[in-house]
Amino acid sequence: MASSKDMRRRQKISYESCPEKVATEPQEYPGVPSIPMAQAKTDHRERQYLLLEEILARDNMLNALRKVESNKGAPGIDGMEVPDLRKNLKREWQFTRSILLSGTYIPMPVREVDIPKPDGGFRTLGIPTATDRMMQQAISQKLSPIFDKDFSNYSYGFRPNRSAHGAVLKAKEYIGQGYSWVVDIDIEKFFDRVNHDMLMAKVARKVKDKRVLKLIRAYLNAGAMKDGVVVEKVQGTPQGGPLSPLLSNIFLDDLDKELDRRGHKYVRYADDCNIYLKSKRAAERTYESIVRFIEERLKLKVNTGKSKVDSAYRVKFLGYGYYATEKGVSLRLGDGVAKRQKDKIRKITRRNRGKSIDSIIAEINVAMTGFINYFKLADMTGFLRNLEMWIRRKLRVIVWKHWKKVRTRFKNLKGMGLPRRQVFMAMSRKKYWRLSGTPQLNAVLGISYFRNRGLINLVERYSLIR
Repeated sequence: MASSKDMRRRQKISYESCPEKVATEPQEYPGVPSIPMAQAKTDHRERQYLLLEEILARDNMLNALRKVESNKGAPGIDGMEVPDLRKNLKREWQFTRSILLSGTYIPMPVREVDIPKPDGGFRTLGIPTATDRMMQQAISQKLSPIFDKDFSNYSYGFRPNRSAHGAVLKAKEYIGQGYSWVVDIDIEKFFDRVNHDMLMAKVARKVKDKRVLKLIRAYLNAGAMKDGVVVEKVQGTPQGGPLSPLLSNIFLDDLDKELDRRGHKYVRYADDCNIYLKSKRAAERTYESIVRFIEERLKLKVNTGKSKVDSAYRVKFLGYGYYATEKGVSLRLGDGVAKRQKDKIRKITRRNRGKSIDSIIAEINVAMTGFINYFKLADMTGFLRNLEMWIRRKLRVIVWKHWKKVRTRFKNLKGMGLPRRQVFMAMSRKKYWRLSGTPQLNAVLGISYFRNRGLINLVERYSLIR
């Protein structure tokens, strides 16, 4: 069983024995006649077998490096932080490039981390090393244009100019047209159960450079390290690397083609797939046949405990729910979303964290900005207004605790303009939460106080981006 130290040693080199090579790129000049059509076709066929050179081209690698740097992320098993990647590449890139071209590059295992899922249980993320993350990003940048043009229009996950918002709005459109019954398909541990041979066969349909195929296979077989032990992987594509989303779309494209062939109204975002029909009976028939297709043809397992046929107004899709109004179909927060966001704020505002009020407000701003940006399509003005009042009360608890001594509380309350007869609340022995709701603290630690400290106006931010 190989340790991470052994694997790093395998790819260490003596750089004196590997002189640098200068990569030259062909230049285009204005006024040069275009090449004949036959020659163009020949050049295209030749380029198919030189895909690795295109992946390793300077511009593509620089774009991949910038993308990895902007995404930041945790280190892999080698411990290298993303900010150190560029400096490391200056020393090692020439050798790394040479072994990539020779087909002897060995990706390092991913570092497995379990993160809690919103509906219970854990999702396992595989975190590649910073170098492997950059290489996967470079491969994805070149493979995406090759595959994306033939993907279904109803596949929205991890594709250029497509997003979860587009998927949610398409589902809303179907429901508005009367397709109010949903086949909600949940594929059990999709990223852990993808068959490598089937996936590589699908990739090989369009990728002819065998060196690229070998490299992708190497990433699939790299294994994972958990608790210091490397475990070999014979199936699955680790969720967490830049290449996994593209591979998942390639693998599930056959499902899209089957749904297209049947003429179904559907929306797919990665492994979340909803099919919309006009009657419960039609939805039940579709559910049975699609489950058979997924399990027999794709060799995946459908989670029958979570998959179901239900009314579109009761099914949550990508965190959103739907409801009927006089004007048509509107969007709301899905069941449990509001509670999870309050739980997140509750963790940030724990009064025993020992952080300043300004740093806590900054964390709240980040959490709420991301939340509003994602759920901006939902009707949630009332929720945000109530949430903001609750957040201010949580912050008043923290401020009151920071003013530990009676003398400090008395001085601050008086300095903030509270009448003398009310300032004596500084001596109150009531609990923090009860005091945070009193008119006196509301007056001095109200909206304007926290606005001045930098707390964003949630309703205003929501209104601006809608």
